[in-house]
Amino acid sequence: MPGAIYAEGLVKTFGDVRALDGVDLDVPEGTVLGLLGPNGAGKTTAVRCLTTLLRPDSGKAVVAGIDVLKQPNDVRRSIGLSGQFAAVDEYLTGRENLQMVGQLYQMRSKAAKARAVELLEQFHLTDAADRPTKTYSGGMRRRLDLAAALVVSPPVMFMDEPTTGLDPRNRQELWEVIKQLVSGGTTLLLTTQYLEEADHLAHDIAVVDHGRVIARGTSDQLKARTGGERVEVVVHERDHMGTAAEVLAGFGKGSTTVEEHTRKLTVPVTGGAKLLAEVIRELDVRGIEIDDIGLRRPTLDDVFLSLTGHVAETATEGDEQDQTADAGRTDKKEAAK
Repeated sequence: MPGAIYAEGLVKTFGDVRALDGVDLDVPEGTVLGLLGPNGAGKTTAVRCLTTLLRPDSGKAVVAGIDVLKQPNDVRRSIGLSGQFAAVDEYLTGRENLQMVGQLYQMRSKAAKARAVELLEQFHLTDAADRPTKTYSGGMRRRLDLAAALVVSPPVMFMDEPTTGLDPRNRQELWEVIKQLVSGGTTLLLTTQYLEEADHLAHDIAVVDHGRVIARGTSDQLKARTGGERVEVVVHERDHMGTAAEVLAGFGKGSTTVEEHTRKLTVPVTGGAKLLAEVIRELDVRGIEIDDIGLRRPTLDDVFLSLTGHVAETATEGDEQDQTADAGRTDKKEAAK
């Protein structure tokens, strides 16, 4: 049986740009799938197709057991959507925004007001409930946007880069909210460019690049694909970076990554702490002073680099936001129709 979110062979083009090129997804009920990739990879386009905001050129999609193409209105009643940008009316108060969404979902006025009170408390917005949202900080707007997506307690949620632009504290708070949501049985598809976020929240991760799913698995499974550990070295003198790279190449099991601005070099290795000691000795023999050195497990950034040849934060040609602009800007009002 397909999961709570299922897609097979989704294709979507915008002129000459193939935003989705045969995407397959299957998200079991009560789990989180992290859709990881750079701008233009196809993440937002996939979310828009699965939430009925775009019609794919071909392929099949089923959400909460409902065919997305045949019964779009029923799908909209069964999902919540938090897009890349907070879709709140800045001239209404936080309370009024939530009540309005409830009424758009045809809740009775009393029920909509009660639900607004619950959500304002859950998202720590009670003190600001009766202020116009134009006075809210970015983090508060993002929390209100997520609260609006939960007005009808949907069994399936879509979050498109929900923490983009948030400071570390607000990001951590939103992570806790997401964890509580999933622990209550909600199925979630989460798109992100933050590797740490996918690692922290997702049961399963799909790596997307150029409209295709190029890898799928748990965080540990994807990291295992890169093999071994990483030695990271920060040299004291920029002029010593070339010599340090030569030293690391002698111990490495792959290419050395060099970050000029931080004077950091990273290379995949095998051998653990014993090898690290050998690296330190060789750097000392070569007269290379270091500010820091360490051994770490591969990160999802290493995975993405090994799979695609570029890091996940790199924007690709034909930014996805531009691709979907012609499809029309949609907010909570349209999703609730």
